[in-house]
Amino acid sequence: MKSLLRDVPDGPKAIGPYSLGVVAEGRFVFVSGMTPFDPATGKIERGTVSEQTELVLENVRRVLNAAGASMADVVSCRVYLSNLTTETFQEMNAVYARFFGDSLPARATVGAQLLGFDVEIECVACLSTNKP
Repeated sequence: MKSLLRDVPDGPKAIGPYSLGVVAEGRFVFVSGMTPFDPATGKIERGTVSEQTELVLENVRRVLNAAGASMADVVSCRVYLSNLTTETFQEMNAVYARFFGDSLPARATVGAQLLGFDVEIECVACLSTNKP
């Protein structure tokens, strides 16, 4: 059984034929690739890699919260950077570390051609069996 998250309170909206997140078997949350979409303006925000990463991870957090999960429940992330250099990696990594703290999920970071933004992040979380 799965539950689809197409709309997230105060968060991004699915703008195509996909779900923002899927809760599978009541335990796993699969979060689609989040972009630096600002729910307040309805636009993709450019800015620095740090600023984009901040907005991307806020969107990840919103989807997780809508599913009953938190950043601490994330077990795996895939980070896409449009310009993968040491500098952009370090910029993204500093913000990423702040969001995840000591709950370090497995991660891959890859260079990718993105659609008008520099950072995209997708993840998988595992809901605690102690949660409702």
